[in-house]
Amino acid sequence: MSLKVFWNQKNWLRSALKLRGSVLPAVFSRTLLCGLFGLFVSWLHYLGVPVALPILAGVIPNIVLGLMLVFRTNTAYERFWEGRKLWGNLINSVRNLARNIWVSIREKDLHDRTTKIATLHLVIAFAVAVKLHLRQEPVNPELEPLLSKARYSTLKTMNNPPLEIAVWIQDYLQQQFQRGCLDGFQLNTLLKTLNEMVDCLGGCERILKTPIPLAYAIHLKQLLLIYCLTLPFQFVGDLQWLTGAIVALISFTLFGIEEIGLEIENPFGRDANDLPLDTFCETMQRNINDIITLEPVSVSGLDET
Repeated sequence: MSLKVFWNQKNWLRSALKLRGSVLPAVFSRTLLCGLFGLFVSWLHYLGVPVALPILAGVIPNIVLGLMLVFRTNTAYERFWEGRKLWGNLINSVRNLARNIWVSIREKDLHDRTTKIATLHLVIAFAVAVKLHLRQEPVNPELEPLLSKARYSTLKTMNNPPLEIAVWIQDYLQQQFQRGCLDGFQLNTLLKTLNEMVDCLGGCERILKTPIPLAYAIHLKQLLLIYCLTLPFQFVGDLQWLTGAIVALISFTLFGIEEIGLEIENPFGRDANDLPLDTFCETMQRNINDIITLEPVSVSGLDET
Protein backbone atom coordinates (compact mmCIF):
# COMPACT_ATOMS: atom_id res chain seq x y z
CA MET A 1 0.00 0.00 0.00
CA SER A 2 1.44 3.37 -1.02
CA LEU A 3 1.83 6.20 1.49
CA LYS A 4 -0.73 8.33 -0.37
CA VAL A 5 -3.36 5.57 -0.29
CA PHE A 6 -2.68 4.98 3.41
CA TRP A 7 -3.00 8.70 4.16
CA ASN A 8 -6.28 8.95 2.24
CA GLN A 9 -7.67 5.96 4.13
CA LYS A 10 -6.54 7.49 7.41
CA ASN A 11 -8.29 10.78 6.59
CA TRP A 12 -11.42 8.88 5.53
CA LEU A 13 -11.51 7.02 8.84
CA ARG A 14 -10.90 10.24 10.78
CA SER A 15 -13.81 11.92 8.95
CA ALA A 16 -16.07 8.92 9.53
CA LEU A 17 -15.42 9.09 13.29
CA LYS A 18 -15.64 12.88 13.56
CA LEU A 19 -18.46 14.20 15.75
CA ARG A 20 -18.23 17.93 14.99
CA GLY A 21 -20.31 18.63 11.91
CA SER A 22 -22.06 15.25 12.05
CA VAL A 23 -25.72 14.72 12.89
CA LEU A 24 -25.00 12.05 15.52
CA PRO A 25 -25.36 14.37 18.56
CA ALA A 26 -28.68 15.68 17.22
CA VAL A 27 -30.26 12.29 16.49
CA PHE A 28 -28.69 10.23 19.28
CA SER A 29 -31.59 10.56 21.73
CA ARG A 30 -34.20 9.64 19.11
CA THR A 31 -32.11 6.72 17.90
CA LEU A 32 -31.60 5.48 21.45
CA LEU A 33 -35.34 5.73 22.15
CA CYS A 34 -36.18 3.64 19.10
CA GLY A 35 -33.48 1.10 19.97
CA LEU A 36 -34.77 0.76 23.53
CA PHE A 37 -38.30 0.37 22.25
CA GLY A 38 -37.08 -2.42 19.98
CA LEU A 39 -35.41 -4.07 22.96
CA PHE A 40 -38.68 -3.77 24.89
CA VAL A 41 -40.57 -5.47 22.07
CA SER A 42 -37.92 -8.23 22.05
CA TRP A 43 -38.53 -8.74 25.77
CA LEU A 44 -42.29 -8.99 25.19
CA HIS A 45 -41.67 -11.51 22.43
CA TYR A 46 -39.43 -13.51 24.79
CA LEU A 47 -42.26 -13.58 27.33
CA GLY A 48 -44.57 -15.06 24.72
CA VAL A 49 -46.62 -11.95 23.96
CA PRO A 50 -47.71 -12.07 20.28
CA VAL A 51 -45.95 -8.87 19.15
CA ALA A 52 -44.53 -10.21 15.88
CA LEU A 53 -46.67 -8.43 13.27
CA PRO A 54 -44.90 -8.51 9.89
CA ILE A 55 -48.06 -7.15 8.29
CA LEU A 56 -47.08 -3.71 9.60
CA ALA A 57 -44.40 -3.58 6.88
CA GLY A 58 -47.08 -2.22 4.57
CA VAL A 59 -48.24 0.58 6.86
CA ILE A 60 -45.82 3.12 5.36
CA PRO A 61 -44.36 1.90 2.07
CA ASN A 62 -40.60 2.36 1.99
CA ILE A 63 -40.76 4.14 -1.35
CA VAL A 64 -43.12 6.82 0.02
CA LEU A 65 -40.91 7.56 3.01
CA GLY A 66 -37.78 7.45 0.82
CA LEU A 67 -39.20 9.91 -1.69
CA MET A 68 -40.22 12.31 1.08
CA LEU A 69 -36.75 12.17 2.62
CA VAL A 70 -35.05 12.66 -0.75
CA PHE A 71 -37.31 15.62 -1.56
CA ARG A 72 -36.64 17.12 1.87
CA THR A 73 -32.87 16.80 1.54
CA ASN A 74 -32.77 18.02 -2.06
CA THR A 75 -34.88 21.06 -1.21
CA ALA A 76 -32.59 21.93 1.69
CA TYR A 77 -29.46 21.49 -0.44
CA GLU A 78 -30.90 23.74 -3.16
CA ARG A 79 -31.26 26.47 -0.55
CA PHE A 80 -27.70 25.85 0.65
CA TRP A 81 -26.26 25.96 -2.88
CA GLU A 82 -28.27 29.04 -3.84
CA GLY A 83 -26.88 30.78 -0.75
CA ARG A 84 -23.36 29.81 -1.81
CA LYS A 85 -23.90 31.16 -5.33
CA LEU A 86 -25.29 34.42 -3.97
CA TRP A 87 -22.26 34.89 -1.73
CA GLY A 88 -19.98 34.04 -4.64
CA ASN A 89 -21.69 36.78 -6.65
CA LEU A 90 -21.38 39.16 -3.70
CA ILE A 91 -17.63 38.51 -3.42
CA ASN A 92 -17.15 39.20 -7.14
CA SER A 93 -19.28 42.34 -7.01
CA VAL A 94 -17.40 43.69 -3.98
CA ARG A 95 -14.08 43.13 -5.74
CA ASN A 96 -15.33 44.75 -8.95
CA LEU A 97 -16.82 47.77 -7.19
CA ALA A 98 -13.72 48.35 -5.07
CA ARG A 99 -11.41 47.99 -8.09
CA ASN A 100 -13.45 50.35 -10.26
CA ILE A 101 -13.77 52.96 -7.52
CA TRP A 102 -10.02 52.88 -6.89
CA VAL A 103 -9.05 53.14 -10.56
CA SER A 104 -11.87 55.12 -12.17
CA ILE A 105 -12.53 58.00 -9.76
CA ARG A 106 -10.08 60.83 -10.39
CA GLU A 107 -8.46 62.57 -7.43
CA LYS A 108 -8.35 66.38 -7.46
CA ASP A 109 -6.81 66.90 -4.03
CA LEU A 110 -5.36 64.94 -1.11
CA HIS A 111 -8.74 64.72 0.58
CA ASP A 112 -10.07 62.69 -2.35
CA ARG A 113 -7.71 59.82 -1.54
CA THR A 114 -8.95 59.76 2.07
CA THR A 115 -12.62 59.69 1.07
CA LYS A 116 -11.92 57.03 -1.53
CA ILE A 117 -10.27 54.77 1.05
CA ALA A 118 -13.21 55.37 3.40
CA THR A 119 -15.58 54.32 0.63
CA LEU A 120 -13.64 51.12 0.00
CA HIS A 121 -14.01 50.39 3.69
CA LEU A 122 -17.75 50.96 3.23
CA VAL A 123 -17.75 48.34 0.48
CA ILE A 124 -16.33 45.67 2.77
CA ALA A 125 -18.57 46.96 5.59
CA PHE A 126 -21.53 46.15 3.33
CA ALA A 127 -20.47 42.48 3.16
CA VAL A 128 -19.89 42.28 6.92
CA ALA A 129 -23.26 43.93 7.57
CA VAL A 130 -24.94 41.41 5.24
CA LYS A 131 -23.38 38.59 7.27
CA LEU A 132 -24.62 40.03 10.57
CA HIS A 133 -28.04 40.80 9.09
CA LEU A 134 -28.50 37.22 7.85
CA ARG A 135 -27.44 35.87 11.23
CA GLN A 136 -29.95 38.25 12.82
CA GLU A 137 -27.19 39.74 14.96
CA PRO A 138 -26.99 43.45 15.84
CA VAL A 139 -24.30 45.82 14.59
CA ASN A 140 -21.19 44.97 16.59
CA PRO A 141 -17.54 46.11 16.92
CA GLU A 142 -16.64 44.04 13.86
CA LEU A 143 -17.94 46.98 11.80
CA GLU A 144 -16.46 49.75 13.93
CA PRO A 145 -12.99 49.92 12.23
CA LEU A 146 -14.67 50.21 8.82
CA LEU A 147 -16.90 53.20 9.61
CA SER A 148 -16.69 56.66 11.04
CA LYS A 149 -18.03 57.08 14.58
CA ALA A 150 -21.10 58.96 13.31
CA ARG A 151 -21.96 56.33 10.74
CA TYR A 152 -21.34 53.50 13.19
CA SER A 153 -23.78 55.11 15.64
CA THR A 154 -26.32 55.65 12.87
CA LEU A 155 -26.03 52.07 11.69
CA LYS A 156 -26.99 50.79 15.14
CA THR A 157 -30.41 52.38 14.73
CA MET A 158 -31.14 50.94 11.28
CA ASN A 159 -33.44 47.98 10.62
CA ASN A 160 -31.45 46.97 7.54
CA PRO A 161 -27.81 48.09 8.01
CA PRO A 162 -26.50 46.75 4.65
CA LEU A 163 -29.06 48.82 2.77
CA GLU A 164 -28.01 51.99 4.61
CA ILE A 165 -24.37 51.32 3.72
CA ALA A 166 -25.39 50.90 0.07
CA VAL A 167 -27.06 54.33 0.24
CA TRP A 168 -23.83 55.88 1.58
CA ILE A 169 -21.80 54.29 -1.24
CA GLN A 170 -24.25 55.50 -3.88
CA ASP A 171 -24.25 58.99 -2.38
CA TYR A 172 -20.44 59.08 -2.66
CA LEU A 173 -20.60 57.99 -6.31
CA GLN A 174 -23.18 60.65 -7.13
CA GLN A 175 -21.01 63.32 -5.48
CA GLN A 176 -17.98 62.27 -7.54
CA PHE A 177 -20.06 62.45 -10.73
CA GLN A 178 -21.23 65.97 -9.85
CA ARG A 179 -17.60 67.01 -9.18
CA GLY A 180 -16.53 65.73 -12.59
CA CYS A 181 -14.41 62.88 -11.18
CA LEU A 182 -16.59 60.34 -13.00
CA ASP A 183 -18.32 60.37 -16.37
CA GLY A 184 -21.84 59.10 -16.93
CA PHE A 185 -20.76 55.72 -18.31
CA GLN A 186 -18.47 55.05 -15.34
CA LEU A 187 -21.20 56.07 -12.89
CA ASN A 188 -23.72 53.71 -14.49
CA THR A 189 -21.20 50.85 -14.36
CA LEU A 190 -20.50 51.43 -10.68
CA LEU A 191 -24.18 51.74 -9.82
CA LYS A 192 -24.93 48.53 -11.70
CA THR A 193 -22.34 46.69 -9.61
CA LEU A 194 -23.76 48.21 -6.43
CA ASN A 195 -27.24 47.08 -7.47
CA GLU A 196 -25.89 43.55 -7.93
CA MET A 197 -24.64 43.62 -4.34
CA VAL A 198 -28.07 44.69 -3.10
CA ASP A 199 -29.66 41.96 -5.25
CA CYS A 200 -27.45 39.40 -3.47
CA LEU A 201 -28.70 40.75 -0.15
CA GLY A 202 -32.29 40.33 -1.32
CA GLY A 203 -31.66 36.79 -2.54
CA CYS A 204 -30.16 35.78 0.80
CA GLU A 205 -33.09 37.35 2.64
CA ARG A 206 -35.45 35.31 0.48
CA ILE A 207 -33.76 32.09 1.61
CA LEU A 208 -33.72 33.21 5.24
CA LYS A 209 -37.36 34.25 5.37
CA THR A 210 -38.85 31.38 3.37
CA PRO A 211 -38.64 28.28 5.58
CA ILE A 212 -39.77 24.81 4.57
CA PRO A 213 -43.59 24.70 4.96
CA LEU A 214 -44.42 23.73 8.54
CA ALA A 215 -47.11 21.20 7.58
CA TYR A 216 -44.64 19.31 5.39
CA ALA A 217 -41.95 19.26 8.08
CA ILE A 218 -44.43 18.04 10.73
CA HIS A 219 -45.87 15.35 8.48
CA LEU A 220 -42.42 14.00 7.63
CA LYS A 221 -41.50 13.81 11.33
CA GLN A 222 -44.75 11.99 12.09
CA LEU A 223 -44.13 9.45 9.31
CA LEU A 224 -40.56 8.87 10.50
CA LEU A 225 -41.67 8.31 14.05
CA ILE A 226 -44.47 5.91 13.09
CA TYR A 227 -42.18 4.01 10.73
CA CYS A 228 -39.36 3.62 13.28
CA LEU A 229 -41.76 2.55 16.07
CA THR A 230 -43.36 -0.12 13.87
CA LEU A 231 -40.02 -1.62 12.84
CA PRO A 232 -39.62 -3.78 15.99
CA PHE A 233 -42.96 -5.51 15.34
CA GLN A 234 -41.82 -6.34 11.79
CA PHE A 235 -38.40 -7.71 12.79
CA VAL A 236 -38.83 -9.31 16.20
CA GLY A 237 -40.06 -12.64 14.82
CA ASP A 238 -36.81 -13.18 12.90
CA LEU A 239 -34.24 -11.11 14.82
CA GLN A 240 -35.48 -11.59 18.38
CA TRP A 241 -32.87 -9.99 20.74
CA LEU A 242 -31.10 -8.29 17.81
CA THR A 243 -34.22 -6.27 17.05
CA GLY A 244 -33.20 -3.26 19.17
CA ALA A 245 -29.78 -2.92 17.53
CA ILE A 246 -31.15 -3.18 13.98
CA VAL A 247 -33.98 -0.76 14.70
CA ALA A 248 -31.48 1.72 16.18
CA LEU A 249 -29.30 1.43 13.06
CA ILE A 250 -32.19 2.02 10.67
CA SER A 251 -33.54 4.85 12.83
CA PHE A 252 -30.12 6.52 12.89
CA THR A 253 -30.01 6.41 9.07
CA LEU A 254 -33.47 7.91 8.59
CA PHE A 255 -33.28 10.51 11.37
CA GLY A 256 -29.81 11.47 10.14
CA ILE A 257 -31.03 12.17 6.60
CA GLU A 258 -33.85 14.33 7.95
CA GLU A 259 -31.48 16.17 10.31
CA ILE A 260 -29.07 16.95 7.46
CA GLY A 261 -31.92 18.76 5.73
CA LEU A 262 -32.55 20.78 8.88
CA GLU A 263 -28.84 21.62 9.21
CA ILE A 264 -28.37 23.04 5.71
CA GLU A 265 -31.74 24.68 4.96
CA ASN A 266 -30.48 27.91 6.58
CA PRO A 267 -26.83 28.18 5.43
CA PHE A 268 -26.04 31.54 7.06
CA GLY A 269 -25.56 30.56 10.72
CA ARG A 270 -22.50 29.58 12.73
CA ASP A 271 -22.88 25.79 12.69
CA ALA A 272 -20.18 23.56 11.21
CA ASN A 273 -22.39 22.80 8.18
CA ASP A 274 -23.18 26.45 7.41
CA LEU A 275 -21.39 28.61 4.87
CA PRO A 276 -18.07 30.07 6.13
CA LEU A 277 -19.26 33.67 5.98
CA ASP A 278 -16.49 34.87 8.31
CA THR A 279 -13.89 33.47 5.92
CA PHE A 280 -15.62 35.08 2.94
CA CYS A 281 -15.57 38.49 4.64
CA GLU A 282 -11.92 38.11 5.67
CA THR A 283 -11.02 37.27 2.07
CA MET A 284 -12.78 40.39 0.78
CA GLN A 285 -11.07 42.47 3.46
CA ARG A 286 -7.63 41.23 2.36
CA ASN A 287 -8.46 41.86 -1.30
CA ILE A 288 -9.52 45.44 -0.65
CA ASN A 289 -6.48 46.09 1.55
CA ASP A 290 -4.31 44.90 -1.35
CA ILE A 291 -6.13 47.24 -3.73
CA ILE A 292 -5.50 50.20 -1.42
CA THR A 293 -1.73 49.55 -1.53
CA LEU A 294 -1.69 50.02 -5.32
CA GLU A 295 -1.14 53.39 -6.97
CA PRO A 296 -3.52 53.72 -9.94
CA VAL A 297 -1.86 55.57 -12.82
CA SER A 298 -5.21 56.75 -14.14
CA VAL A 299 -5.90 58.90 -11.10
CA SER A 300 -2.41 59.88 -10.00
CA GLY A 301 -1.04 60.93 -13.35
CA LEU A 302 2.22 59.12 -12.66
CA ASP A 303 3.94 56.87 -15.17
CA GLU A 304 4.72 53.27 -14.34
CA THR A 305 8.39 52.62 -13.67
